[in-house]
Amino acid sequence: MNVLLPALSVILYLVSAGLLLRRLASGIEATPRSKHIALGLGLVAAVGHTASLYGNIIVPDGLNLTFFHVLSLTTWLAAILVLLSALKKPVENLGIAVLPLSAAALLLQALDAGNGANAVNVGVGLKAHILLSIFSYSLLTIAALQALLLAIQTRHLRNRHPGGFIRALPPLQTMEVLLFRMIGLGYILLSLSLLTGATYIEDIFAQHLVHKTVLSIAAWVVFATLLWGRWRFGWRGRTAVRWTLSGFVVLMVAYFGSKLVLEFIVA
Repeated sequence: MNVLLPALSVILYLVSAGLLLRRLASGIEATPRSKHIALGLGLVAAVGHTASLYGNIIVPDGLNLTFFHVLSLTTWLAAILVLLSALKKPVENLGIAVLPLSAAALLLQALDAGNGANAVNVGVGLKAHILLSIFSYSLLTIAALQALLLAIQTRHLRNRHPGGFIRALPPLQTMEVLLFRMIGLGYILLSLSLLTGATYIEDIFAQHLVHKTVLSIAAWVVFATLLWGRWRFGWRGRTAVRWTLSGFVVLMVAYFGSKLVLEFIVA
């Protein structure tokens, strides 16, 4: 695999994140043009990332789903979601965290010596389960970053320090609405992921899957509780942030913790 394309994409991701950070620091002085330039560079990087993923994950023997390839695929999808959403919604500041993560994951993928030897050939149902899992995790990752940004914004406002980059953020209510929209959609995708897993995996509680299954169900319960609390009691602010981050941590351990152990510790 030619390393030039991944290297160029990594650079563009970092430049895009840097421009977004500079724009955030500029506060109300930032111009729409600076946003569009940053997003444009990020989208070009994502296109290169797409080509790199295609050449590494889709192999003659099936799908190469090693740890670094799945990590790269997840961060790529998160970057795409942020960049495209930012064209119409005020979520571009999430790219400051998401794009460097995508760059790091792409770099690790490019350095990975895997050549498809661990590829798996699965049916359409399992492919749907895998894609739904990655989609839900990526969206809930963005929600977690949004929750962190919301926590920072809330803290500054409580301490009566609304200056600096806080002035460049959307109103607190808008930030919360965006957060729960992300969580709601991510929860639906997570539910579909669990449903397809139960349908197409012969034994979802097999020894090599039990930790992932139990933790994924636990994360599903956490997010379900959060959405119910929002609907029933109007949960917001610190409560929403804590529940969001708790669910994300459980889901992260479910998706990557077990895979990390199986590939690098047990193997």
